[in-house]
Amino acid sequence: MRLSTKIAYNTIIQIISKVIATALGLVSVAIMTRYLGTAGFGGYTTIITFLSFFGIIADLGLTLVTVQMISKPGVNEGKILNNLFTLRFFTAIIFLGLAPLVVVFFPYDPIVKIGIAITTFSFLFAALSQILVGLFQKNLRMDKVSVAEIISRIFLVALVVWAVKMNMGLVGMLIATVIASGVSFVLHFWYARAYVKIKFEFDKVLWKKILIKSWPLAITIFFNLIYLKADILILSLVKTQAEVGIYGATYKIIDVLITLPFMFAGIVLPVLTLNWESANKENFKKILQKSFDLMMILAIPMMIGVQFFADKIMILVAGKDFVDSGPILKILILAAGLVFLACMLSHAIIALDKQKKVIGIYVFTSITSLIGYFIFIPKYSYFGAAWVTIYSESVIFVAVLYYVWKYSGYFPKFAIGFKALLASLFMVLIIKYSPPIFFSGFNFLFLILFLVVIYFVLLYIFKGISKQDINDILNR
Repeated sequence: MRLSTKIAYNTIIQIISKVIATALGLVSVAIMTRYLGTAGFGGYTTIITFLSFFGIIADLGLTLVTVQMISKPGVNEGKILNNLFTLRFFTAIIFLGLAPLVVVFFPYDPIVKIGIAITTFSFLFAALSQILVGLFQKNLRMDKVSVAEIISRIFLVALVVWAVKMNMGLVGMLIATVIASGVSFVLHFWYARAYVKIKFEFDKVLWKKILIKSWPLAITIFFNLIYLKADILILSLVKTQAEVGIYGATYKIIDVLITLPFMFAGIVLPVLTLNWESANKENFKKILQKSFDLMMILAIPMMIGVQFFADKIMILVAGKDFVDSGPILKILILAAGLVFLACMLSHAIIALDKQKKVIGIYVFTSITSLIGYFIFIPKYSYFGAAWVTIYSESVIFVAVLYYVWKYSGYFPKFAIGFKALLASLFMVLIIKYSPPIFFSGFNFLFLILFLVVIYFVLLYIFKGISKQDINDILNR
């Protein structure tokens, strides 16, 4: 199987599985939001956001370093992975263990503090799974990850339904989340045995080498988290949990959407690393451009289309109580589009081993965004948070674009993006002049599917995608 076909195969498998997993995830969110209401879901969002800070600190950049280190030619894959797994296990235990202690000093309701103690275990399972994902990325066997994700989501939906039936409240939702994460880890661990016998290893020299590589990423990811999640944390401290719930429901959709670029970039990262390490710069640039093209093809119609359907999407996903989330989604979807474009470039920086060079821009963006959150959230609530998010993602996109160009000589071509924009504008005309019946409740999902098909047909007509591209994907 050709390398390009392997990448395409892994991507298609992941896209299909991601559609299934996303549908299951949205079902669980739909049940949670309707059962918990805005205030209850606000508590759930606060718990997850609070723990995210400790989870990222515990990560120490090891997730991305895993792919980078085991992708280099001639390395001892088993030894590196086992030491990474051991390091991740103990750092996760230490840092996540601090969360239930620190939250005591925050002015949250007791149920939120209890929830953080429970959900800590979910983050521990997720942290361990992430290390193992790097192994599957390197071997281009992300189908294993896909199976694990789908099965864990099935467990989540079933357990959430059970918790509602038993009227277990917010605690029931959190227990369901923990069990689903545990199932995911067990499956990842089981599948990984085909490549490496996972065990604890303590190689001090290798640990030092790992930490030298990972600390720039750890700092970058931490500051990245500040401008991504500090808005919800600040909102939870200065506004009501109902407002957190309205904003959090929107962010849940954004979080689901941006898994796609990170998923794809994770597949391509080892290939980019290998080409750069082998001094095959032209192939590096070619793969990066193709990847960037795909991000534009997906991001542009998403940003434009959601402007017409934001309210309907929020009602469909979260229920009528969350209709106020629609205007926020119109703003945050623009930030999601920027994440799609910046994600591939930021992974290219990792492949170039230039992580240290971008620390400054993440620090700058985080500090300025944090100032913006403190200024605008008390006055404008979640709208202030959303527009500051747009600012931060714009700065990051421009910065990673510059650094990739500086250290690799690659600057993306936007021809495919222009064609995607053209196809999206034609799609908008179809939305605008379609019969009103298409926009009524029963036909909404059909309309979305119809417009997706129309978009890709138009993109093919405008030569944004070619017959050869389709053949490369289908020809295994």
